[in-house]
Amino acid sequence: MAGFVDATGGGGWGPVATPSLLVSGRMEPRKVIGSVDTSEFVVAGAASAGFLIGLGSEGFVLPTVAALLVGGLIAAPLAAWLVRIVPAQLLGAAVGGLIVLTNARTIMRALDAPSGLRPVVYLAIVAAWAGALYLAVRLLRRTRRAPQPAPADAEERLPALDAA
Repeated sequence: MAGFVDATGGGGWGPVATPSLLVSGRMEPRKVIGSVDTSEFVVAGAASAGFLIGLGSEGFVLPTVAALLVGGLIAAPLAAWLVRIVPAQLLGAAVGGLIVLTNARTIMRALDAPSGLRPVVYLAIVAAWAGALYLAVRLLRRTRRAPQPAPADAEERLPALDAA
């Protein structure tokens, strides 16, 4: 799905792939971010090469490219630090809600939604996002409070109580 969005919309690999992999809970956040960023680099490089071949150098503005590069250099270490301290479920809910909220404007413009409807949609998205964050925190607290099962070989390591 992320590849389709990236190819048809001119971007979206990271914003689509990252939350879906984070929410699945099968990978650590740092591995998700590293895998998505690495694959995104390859995808972006191939897309850029295709556009440069097709459009030539007139297709981009150098100051804009430089600003995006500087922003990426600033944001990457911050993101790496955050994924180490924020639990995966909470990170997935936060990132997913942010993506939906930031893309709502584009979707409403494409659908030619009336201007009076837009604040209602934004409020509904924020309310749903707050609910998702609440549920993620609640699940995280419940998971941390649950007793952890002892390792299978724990019985073998315990001394016999009736041996004395």
